[in-house]
Amino acid sequence: MSVLLQVLHDGVTLGGGASVLYTSTVAATAVTSVAARSSDRRRDARETLKVLLGRRPSR
Repeated sequence: MSVLLQVLHDGVTLGGGASVLYTSTVAATAVTSVAARSSDRRRDARETLKVLLGRRPSR
């Protein structure tokens, strides 16, 4: 039973770390899409956000 609890704990820890990394990536990309000096970089950052958030182009 102890091994099962350890595996569950490690899985939850890994999942939490992955979600923090994903959230940090999205936040950094969002800041770049607003604060970049170059319009090309802002556009690229907005496109990256669409990919990261799974948004589809509007019709």
